[in-house]
Amino acid sequence: MFGIGMPELLIILVIILIIFGAGKLPEIGSALGRGIKNFKKATREPNEIDVTPTAEKKTDEKKP
Repeated sequence: MFGIGMPELLIILVIILIIFGAGKLPEIGSALGRGIKNFKKATREPNEIDVTPTAEKKTDEKKP
């Protein structure tokens, strides 16, 4: 996994725990999870561009 083994991951986890504290970790994890979920959802959805004129524009053009 990108040259990062278990000891390196434990060191990174300890540093994060020291910086943010145990109380903030669940909030950070849920925010990160929501971000990944939204990113995956955005990449799966097809790009939709609506080029059809709206009904309001059609009715405005017909009125003199």
